Amino acid sequence: MSAVIELGAGLGLLCFPALSVMLLAGEPLAGAAAVMVTRIGGAGLTTLGIACWMARGDAGSPAARGLVAAMLFYNVAAAGLLAYGGLAYGGMGAGLRGWGLWPGAMLHAVMTVWCIASFRRQSSSPLGG
Repeated sequence: MSAVIELGAGLGLLCFPALSVMLLAGEPLAGAAAVMVTRIGGAGLTTLGIACWMARGDAGSPAARGLVAAMLFYNVAAAGLLAYGGLAYGGMGAGLRGWGLWPGAMLHAVMTVWCIASFRRQSSSPLGG
């Protein structure tokens, strides 16, 4: 599941940075530097998606555990940053209004729970941790 989500998000940011940012943040993407950084982020997400896809049948190995740890960090950070971006209470957050912002935050929160559950499954298996 992570592979498909990250590949889709990564390719969207890489190929259609202005549209992706508008859908997520509800703000236009301004400037060549912003487009370049967005595309680099898209390349990074595409890379995560490829890594998840390649490791899909390798549950329990140290490399797979490392990938789940990396995805756990990414999902916690993404959920927190997206939620912060959507907040506008008492000067906190950026008050962004993209229609994909809160669904994205929720998706990353769910993926965080999935990563934690995956760690627990790997730790309880006879060969895991």
